[in-house]
This record gives sequence, structure tokens and C-alpha cells, in this order.
Amino acid sequence: MISLSEENYLKAIFHLINEENTVTINEISKLLDVKMPSVNNMMKKFADRNWVVYESYKPLKITDSGKKQAALIVRKHRLTEMFLVEKMNFGWENVHEIAEQLEHIHSETFFDKMDEILNYPKFDPHGEPIPDKEGNIIAQDLKKLSECSIGQKVIFTAVTITDDDFLTFLNIKNLELGKEIEILEIEKFDKSMTVMISDTSTILSKIVCDKILVKGSL
Repeated sequence: MISLSEENYLKAIFHLINEENTVTINEISKLLDVKMPSVNNMMKKFADRNWVVYESYKPLKITDSGKKQAALIVRKHRLTEMFLVEKMNFGWENVHEIAEQLEHIHSETFFDKMDEILNYPKFDPHGEPIPDKEGNIIAQDLKKLSECSIGQKVIFTAVTITDDDFLTFLNIKNLELGKEIEILEIEKFDKSMTVMISDTSTILSKIVCDKILVKGSL
């Protein structure tokens, strides 16, 4: 059985892994706020389980088995977030911390039932894809709102962070997933954007626009 600590390391790997399927000890150390010797010791254990290829002073190579294990932890977290929003009426700004606790339940049947009750959702409340039971993830072709141009109309599809204050800010701005955003103006000085949302114009800072992911409007 995978321990709580091991699950946290796996989830860190999921969020840090790059296109070459590698991640460094230092990156894991910083994300988890754990000393590097402790990370090294854990990665040696992961190597024994064939989750990573470990060589001293080299980036870790994440195996297919390791990627699947990491994705399955994230699957539990994102399914829980969706259940809390869809079936328990929590706001999307209130579910992350609860899901952090529930993701460590080991019963596969529990999460399979949750998946069934939700009718097998593909995305969580924040627009992130939910891995399937094999750890596969739907690829999305998204870009930051800050990368868009004046005159474009795009669909708000996901966020890059799930910080409570940020999501509450989006609530105040009446910005929810699926809404169309039209870029009316981009300020040269600070790259803030004037946008149209539901027939109402509002100004979004570049910091906010960097955290909003969009796709082309239909």
C-alpha cells in the first residue's frame, strides 16, 4: 500500500514532469518544502518500485509505471473536487483543501463509485483533465488569456492555480468556465486587458490574465 508521504511525492512528480519525462531532485524539494537528502531517499525507494530511474546528480527519469501511479493520485483529487462541486454544492474556491485530505483514501471502489455517480467527467471544476483508471489524460490545446490579441473571442476553459483568493476574485468578476471573453483593449504599459464578459466590460491585470487558460471561441 502506498503511504501518504509517497502519494504526495507522486503528485509532485505529476505536476513537475516535463516533456522528456524527467524531473530534478531540487524541483521536488522546492515544491514539497522537503530537504534534498529526504527526497533522494524517497526516490531510491521509487527506483526500487520501478517508478523512476535514479542516478546520482542526474534528473530523474519517470517510468510509465511511475507516471501512471502519479496520475492515479491526481485522479482521486480531481474526482473529489468535482464531486464536492456537483453533488455537495461547494464553490470551486472551497474544494482544494478538502480534496487534499480525501485523496489519500485507498479504496479504489470508493473513487470508481464517485466517478459513476458523476457520469464519468473528463474535467474537474477548474478545467483540469481527470486521468482515467489507466492514468491517461486528455490533451488540451489551451493558451493563456494574456497571449491573446485585441478583437479575439475565446472561451474560458481552465485556471492555472486553485488559490481561494484568486477563484473568489473570478467569482466577483462573474468569470466562470465556459464563458466567452472578448478582448477589447490591451494596455501598453502594464498589459492589463479590457474584456467583455456577458455584455459587461471589465479590466483584468496581466497577473490575472496569466492564470486564465482559454481556447478559441466556437
